[in-house]
Amino acid sequence: MFSDTAPPASVPDKNILKRPGGGNAPMPAPAAAAPANAETGAVAPAGAPPQAAAPQLPTVDKELEAKKKQAEQAEANRQKAEEQRIAQARAENCNRARQAKATLDTGVRVATTNAKGEREIMDDKARAAETKRLDDVMRSDCGPMPKAKPQ
Repeated sequence: MFSDTAPPASVPDKNILKRPGGGNAPMPAPAAAAPANAETGAVAPAGAPPQAAAPQLPTVDKELEAKKKQAEQAEANRQKAEEQRIAQARAENCNRARQAKATLDTGVRVATTNAKGEREIMDDKARAAETKRLDDVMRSDCGPMPKAKPQ
């Protein structure tokens, strides 16, 4: 594999075939990276031999874990707020449809305003169409919330 970046520290020098700049000799490890004692927090001197340590397992970054949990919680809160907003809108639509249907069912003459702003009295055909539309609204918005489709 070819790369323009240095290999990770976990790759042993014997596995590196060629170094940049044409030299095949292994590059010296940086002296600034002195091993630290995990239990005491003390840094070992640069010339000290490394302690016999078992291969280190990748540690879980607690900060990353906390951010991930916080993001999941924020997403859950957002979804819950959205569901509440939708439920409130459905309840309001249901109430309006029931009130309008009750008005139409009384038999009184109902006037509407057309696109030109003129007042029109609803005839029997328009009343039947509006009643059907209100029934559809009540069927969709009154009652239990429909199950969400998986995305």
